[in-house]
Amino acid sequence: MTQTPQTTSIYWSDGDSGRLNGVKFRLANIDAPETGSLKQRGGAKCEAERKLGYDAKAFLVEFTRGKEIKIVRDYGKDRYDRLVVELSADGFDVARAALDAGHIKPWPFKNGRAQALKPDWCRP
Repeated sequence: MTQTPQTTSIYWSDGDSGRLNGVKFRLANIDAPETGSLKQRGGAKCEAERKLGYDAKAFLVEFTRGKEIKIVRDYGKDRYDRLVVELSADGFDVARAALDAGHIKPWPFKNGRAQALKPDWCRP
């Protein structure tokens, strides 16, 4: 298990991943809409998803701004070499806040395997 010190600085790449103290991370057991170009591999599948992705990122930037960020649980690294984590911001669960606000959706994993289909952000 990798230990990352508490910090007040976090960079969000999108609504479920970014960098904490220079360490790439991904929030555990959730999915956020993609912000990448429709032409980009791994990017958004429709323009609506892309807009939702930017909204999710903006929510998390504001939710974590100026707060003490702590890794609550570390699941190890994923296939993209990102640390899969649960985070808190001033003691509040970051993923739960984004879920409650409707910006991300559950996408449970167990032993590195998805337990459900990846959410489809292009369906109304």
